[in-house]
Parts: sequence; structure tokens; C-alpha cells
Amino acid sequence: MNAVGVDVSKGKSVISIIRPFGEVVLSPREISHTSSDINELIHSLLKLEGDIRIVMEYTGRYHEPVAHWLSDAGFYVSVVNPKLVKDFGNNTLRKVKSDKKDAIKIARYALDNWNDLRQYNLVDKQRDQLKTLNRQFDFYTKNKTAIKNNLISLLDQTFPGANTFFSSPARSNGSQKWVDFVTTFWHVDCVRNMSLNAFTERYRKFCKRNGYDFQPNKPEQLLKSSKELVAILPKDKMTKLLIMQAIEQLNTLSKTVEQLRLQMDQLASQLPEYPVVMSMKGVGASLGPQLIAEIGDISRFSRRGALTAFAGVDPGVNQSGTYNQKGVRTSKRGSAQLRKTLFQVMNTLVKNSPEDDPVYTFISKKRAEGKPYYVYMTAGSNKFLRVYYGRVKEYLASFPKME
Repeated sequence: MNAVGVDVSKGKSVISIIRPFGEVVLSPREISHTSSDINELIHSLLKLEGDIRIVMEYTGRYHEPVAHWLSDAGFYVSVVNPKLVKDFGNNTLRKVKSDKKDAIKIARYALDNWNDLRQYNLVDKQRDQLKTLNRQFDFYTKNKTAIKNNLISLLDQTFPGANTFFSSPARSNGSQKWVDFVTTFWHVDCVRNMSLNAFTERYRKFCKRNGYDFQPNKPEQLLKSSKELVAILPKDKMTKLLIMQAIEQLNTLSKTVEQLRLQMDQLASQLPEYPVVMSMKGVGASLGPQLIAEIGDISRFSRRGALTAFAGVDPGVNQSGTYNQKGVRTSKRGSAQLRKTLFQVMNTLVKNSPEDDPVYTFISKKRAEGKPYYVYMTAGSNKFLRVYYGRVKEYLASFPKME
């Protein structure tokens, strides 16, 4: 038995190899993430006698090149949650944290959990691309929200409430009517200094130019509202420059977000579980691909509880002797991105209230019992994942097995 502990970081790793009873085969040694160094490591491992199991931690994307390379070389590679290694016993009173010590600790973890280690499966290209798209989608969505709030903050000083004048949903290219409106009428004086007839004609041309339906009564409403507003910033070149820059940034990010949303849906539709996931209540063209991206291949979870633990929505337990605590918090040790997506699904269910959906019925029951918001939303997420697991497993089992 040769336990190989790999402490991965950006661009390099520290390797340690030990055997049972503390026999050190290789003291901690640093290698670079280059083909020459990794090939040299492979040749060294091939010379060892006995079984070899290589263990490393999930470290963002840093571990993937090493895990892929070693797996392709035919080694048994296991990638574990860093929390498991952190909680692994430290038989010392000293508090030491270094790459060399971590590599030894990971190797000792591999020895103690030899039979429970799960082999690393290379993520297929489509799922890997989908997860990368989802992380980019989340990044750009956060930036879009920040830029949008910045634009609204500026407009509150030039045209207060302009973002509330229209309720039209965003178009497929990400554009919104209120943003197009303030591109032309960026200051309140752009409206109230005109007569009703002049503004009506200009507003008609705005609608025709941008492809919006013209509502005859809308110009009068806008003109009337503008006369009651108070602008702080003057109508000058500097103010216009600030507004136009914010609008340009928002339009660029909105277009990027919608392109990513479309690409995610197209890519997710090629995966086998797509139809059954999209048929679930609370899931749409945006949240469906996000769920598939973050959960990944359902076959990597041995049971429902493993999936809820991965999401961090599994109920906690605190019991000792006759003491049994009630209302223990969830672990929240899994994928934060998946929890975020689950809460968005739960929010959609609460808003749409589908009475025939078992998850919504469960949430309604918890709300009727007087449970706090985060309690019934987390419980609903747990229920949803269990339903998801069962339906996807059953659906995939209906496919003929490949021989």
C-alpha cells in the first residue's frame, strides 16, 4: 500500500508518499505543473511495489490538470473535500500549517480511509463546459446587478424613478425599455421642457426606432410625472457622460448574460437528464441548466442523502446520551452555488404556488406551522433535491445500458 498525498496549489504541488506503520517512501517534495515534472512523478510511481492510491483536495480548478494527467496514466486517483482532510485527526498540540505538512496529512488520510476512497471520474467535456459557463454566468450577473444599481443611483439625481416607468421584460438580447428610454431622455429636463405635442412626437419616434409599441396615453403620463420631479445634477455634458457610460456598461453586460443563458440551455439540452429536469415545477430555461451544471452526473451520488449533503441542506444532528437537540442547523458545507440556485427555485415555487407540486405543498405545510423563512426554504430545497434524485435516477434507468 502506497498512499500518495498531493497538496495542490496554483502552478505547483507538494508530493508525499507513505506506507502503513509510518514508513516514509518519499519525503515531501515540490513539483511544478509542467509535463516534464508530472511525467517524472509518473515514472517514479511506476517503480513502486504494491497498490498505489493518490489523494488530493478539491482546490478550485488547480487540481484538475494533475488529476487528469495521473488518471490518464492509469493510477487510482481520489479527489476529496478539503473539509474532510481538515477535520482529520492531528496527533499534535502544535499548530503547524505548511504545504509539506499538508501533503503528509493527506497521505495519512489516504491510508486511514483506503477502502472508502472513491476513484476520480473525469468530467465529460459537456458537463465541464456547462459548469464553467454557469460560473461565468453568475459572475457577469453579479456585475450586471452592480452596474444596474449604479445607473439607477445616477438617474435618481437626474431623472428620479425613470427605471419604474416601464414594466416590459428584458428582450432576448438583454435590452430593457427603461434603459433605452433614459438613453434618449437621460435628464428630467429632456422631457418637461417640451410641449405635450413635441414630446409625443419624439416619444413616437423613440418607440419606432427601438421596436416598441406606441401607447398614445403614455407621453402625457411621463410629461406629467416629470414636472413633479427634482433633479440634483445639472443637465450638462459631464452629467450626460456619466449616464451614457453607465448605460453602455449595462447594455454590454446584459447582452453577455443573455448570450451565456442561451448557450447554457443549448448545451444542457444535449445531456440525458435535461427533459426530466425541465419538467419540474420552479425550473425554467435559466435555472434548469444551472441545476444540471452544479449537480453534475447524478450517478456519482450513491443515495439521496449524499446529494443533500453535497448541497449543504442536510439537517444537522446533535445528540449525546439522553440529550437530543432539536432544530439543529444545516451543515452548509457543500456547494454554495447549488444552494443559491435551489433558493431561487424555491422562490419561484412560492411565487407561482403550484398546488399540485409536492415540494410546494411541503413548503406550504412548513409555513403553516409557523417556521421561519430560512427554515422552510432550506427544508423545501432538501425535499426538492430528493425528488430530483428520484426522478432523474428513474428516468436514466429507463435507457438501455451500453455494453
